[in-house]
Amino acid sequence: MDNQKDKILVVDDETSIRRILETRLSMIGYEVVSASDGEEALNIFRKEYPSLIILDIMMPKLDGYGVCQELRKESDVPIIMLTALGDVSDRITGLELGADDYIIKPFSPKELEARIRSVLRRVDKISINSSIPSSGIINIGFLKVDTNKKQVYKNNERVRLTGMEFSLLELLVSKAGEAFSRASILQEVWGYTPERHVDTRVVDVHISRLRAKLEEDPGNPDLILTARGIGYLFQKIMTSN
Repeated sequence: MDNQKDKILVVDDETSIRRILETRLSMIGYEVVSASDGEEALNIFRKEYPSLIILDIMMPKLDGYGVCQELRKESDVPIIMLTALGDVSDRITGLELGADDYIIKPFSPKELEARIRSVLRRVDKISINSSIPSSGIINIGFLKVDTNKKQVYKNNERVRLTGMEFSLLELLVSKAGEAFSRASILQEVWGYTPERHVDTRVVDVHISRLRAKLEEDPGNPDLILTARGIGYLFQKIMTSN
């Protein structure tokens, strides 16, 4: 299986959840390591370099928010957060700190497995969009997007994006001027159709993060625009090399 190279770190203080996920993920070809608290998670991450992290929020020593915040200082590793928290704002906090997606407890293991495959597929995806120049370099004012190396530069300085942030940017840039609904972005980038309206908040938070990293004035964006009543679009001002 082509996912055999991928190592997943499962972080949860509930032994039963760790065992279930370790067993299921191992059976479908992933290498699995686990941690029972936030501090242990950071130590294992720095030794094992996993391809993806499944991260619970409520944990002893250091909660999932703290772990996510620390990881984003040094890595773009994909993070899917597990949350039993009922308040939508609590889930959004994880996304704002840099998580790629979240899933609510109790969850279907099959749904989590699908989310894992989707995130890893998008992060590893090689762009084949015909509207992107063969050089893979797109210049957008003060931005340079290298779709081959999956790197972005703002005023010639590298901007760190997570894999999902880059995939979102690549989608919008590849069809600049075209408005995408939140549901279609979720389907294209995250690989699933929203079951509830709140699911599309994943898109809103990632758009906000991209604006904060790329726009000169995130509060008054010139590049990533809101298409009222639809969703989002990238301003069509591109020149390419």
